[in-house]
Amino acid sequence: VFLPLQLFGAIVWILVAATQVPLPLLQGWVMFVAVTAWFLSIVFLSVFLFGYANRIAVNWNQADFIFHGATFVFYFGAFLLQAATTSLHHYPRNFNSTTQERILTGREYNISIAASV
Repeated sequence: VFLPLQLFGAIVWILVAATQVPLPLLQGWVMFVAVTAWFLSIVFLSVFLFGYANRIAVNWNQADFIFHGATFVFYFGAFLLQAATTSLHHYPRNFNSTTQERILTGREYNISIAASV
């Protein structure tokens, strides 16, 4: 379970970092969740790979459940924020401007969809 988590966490991290960040507060949280969950899953995987799980008296089934439950909640919240940012792509960036500059360009819109999925 941890290896796909590492792979998809890194992909989300890269995709969110590749966007232009039109709404810094929303995408900052998405980036924080992606990087933090990715890093903590590496730490959690290292505990098992290097045998520290046998030395630490913890209920690892419960710790695994809590870790993945919290990761799900944070990733779902990040998904909602990224999807909300993506859905605003057709609105102009500056409502008072005479130019029709979009919040997300076509390329950024596609990257944002990929990060949402």
